[in-house]
Amino acid sequence: MTDDAAEQGPVPFTADDFAARRVRAAKAGDEAGLAGLLLTPGPDLMYFTGYAPVAITERITMLVIPVRGDPTMIVPKLERPDAKNASGVAGLQLVDWSDGSDPYEATARLLAGAGRYAISDSAWAMHLLGLQGRLPESSYVSLTDGLPMLRAVKDAAEVERLAAAGAAADRAYEEILKVRFAGRRETEVAADLAGLLRQFGHSQVDFTVVGSGPNGANPHHEIGERVIEDGDMVVLDFGGLKYGYGSDTTRTVHVGEHTDEEREVHELVVRAQQAGFEGVQPGIQCQDVDRAARAVVTDAGYGEYFIHRTGHGIGTTTHEPPYMVEGETLPVRPGMCFSIEPGIYLPGRFGVRIEDIVTVTSDGLGRRLNETPHEMRIVT
Repeated sequence: MTDDAAEQGPVPFTADDFAARRVRAAKAGDEAGLAGLLLTPGPDLMYFTGYAPVAITERITMLVIPVRGDPTMIVPKLERPDAKNASGVAGLQLVDWSDGSDPYEATARLLAGAGRYAISDSAWAMHLLGLQGRLPESSYVSLTDGLPMLRAVKDAAEVERLAAAGAAADRAYEEILKVRFAGRRETEVAADLAGLLRQFGHSQVDFTVVGSGPNGANPHHEIGERVIEDGDMVVLDFGGLKYGYGSDTTRTVHVGEHTDEEREVHELVVRAQQAGFEGVQPGIQCQDVDRAARAVVTDAGYGEYFIHRTGHGIGTTTHEPPYMVEGETLPVRPGMCFSIEPGIYLPGRFGVRIEDIVTVTSDGLGRRLNETPHEMRIVT
């Protein structure tokens, strides 16, 4: 048995853990002046029930958490057995509906009536419109707008899972440095990365960006058939889920010897990433992390080439609130986990990005959940 096969995962979340989350959500909703929360399949439903439907379809499934009263989950009758067996559903009232009946009327009966509800960002429009038709005096706000901190602050068990995912991504990075880059297509290196993430325990691979040469100047370059050449800068951005929580890391490597300009730009991005990290402390605003990293790039004359936010939250998905971007005034709190990933992108030439996941500790310091070196690594 390999070390990876023998690795013991964290203790699973219990029904009590999920119930406690629902209690906290109801309290937060009450404080925000909401009548309740409406959570649909995806990360929100998984977070509060441990239930992930086999397929997300037009049939409505919704967890209703009123700010006063007991939560109830409505599911299609044919999916009730699966829902009932989910780890966080024990003790939760289940209601089902049958094909041919009106699911929106059945769901509307679970709501408190007229009021303002926060609904999952990923909810289907047809489901929201169906509820509005049955409860015309109700109103709705996206969960991110209504309760932006709902899943932003992680407890110790969640941070443990994020740290494990980050460590696995680090191991994948160290191994990918050993493969040959020159003469191979981006898709081939990306497949190697995906395989390594799975080898080190990822159950789901969300993305493996391999941006070589001029493709690296596109922050969200989709891997393509470009053949990587000697002399290319290569942006590697990859992540997915391990133990249900995300990894997301970026390093920029070089095929063969680099130029002085490439080294200068890379070192500048490393300094910007460090400045963002050193600025992390409880009480600052999320935008302050962006400002700290961006100032380094701007002061060096490359501000127009840093074309995205500095970071995003991470948890049961690889992108979620909070966002480290100008205008985001949410306070940074212990337990928050987010990326710090400044970049410089020179159109038609090359790009550089360095990304770590960072958490805020109770003693007021930032802690990196990625530990691989930031310096430019040379690959063959």
